[in-house]
Amino acid sequence: MKKQLYLFIIAAALTLSACGNDNSYGNKIMEDTSHSSSSDVPENLKVAEDPTFKIGSKAIIQADHMEGMRGAIATIVGAFDTTAYNVSYRPATGGFPVTNHKWIIHEEIKKAADKPYESGSEVIMEADHMKGMKGATAQINAAEQTAVYMIDYMPTTGEDKVKNHKWVTEDELSAIK
Repeated sequence: MKKQLYLFIIAAALTLSACGNDNSYGNKIMEDTSHSSSSDVPENLKVAEDPTFKIGSKAIIQADHMEGMRGAIATIVGAFDTTAYNVSYRPATGGFPVTNHKWIIHEEIKKAADKPYESGSEVIMEADHMKGMKGATAQINAAEQTAVYMIDYMPTTGEDKVKNHKWVTEDELSAIK
C-alpha cells in the first residue's frame, strides 16, 4: 500500500510539473522567453506626433507580457501611432500554441489591408519579436488604435537589461511621480 501511494505521489508530481511548462503566452513559464532586441521598425510605421511618453523619458511598466516587466522602470526609445493587436498563433517553428500575445502592430502583418483587422481575422505575421512569430498565421483576438512604445528596462527579477522591447501600449505605462 505504501509503495502504491509513493508511486501515485511521484506520478502526480511529474504530471503537474509537465503542465507547468505550457508554452501558451497566457502563462508565465515558457520554453523560449527570448525577445528580439532589434531596434528595427517597419518603414511605413508612423512616428507619434505628440506621445504621452516622450522618447528618452521614463515610465513605470504596468504590463506583464514577460516575467519581470510589471513595476520595472522603462526608458522610452520609440513612440508610434498604429493599431496594436492581441493575437494567438502556433509558432512557425513548431511547439505549443501562443495565446493572447500582446502586441503585434498593423505594420507587422504581411500584405496588411488599408484598414485595421477585426477580431477573428487571420493574418500572417511579419513580426519577429519572439522565436517562431515570423511567417506564422495568427488570429486577431482584439485590436486597439493607440500609441505603442518600444522600451528598454531592467526586469524586476534581476535578469539582464531588455533592450528595444516591442511593444507596450500607452495604457500599459504610468508616469513616475
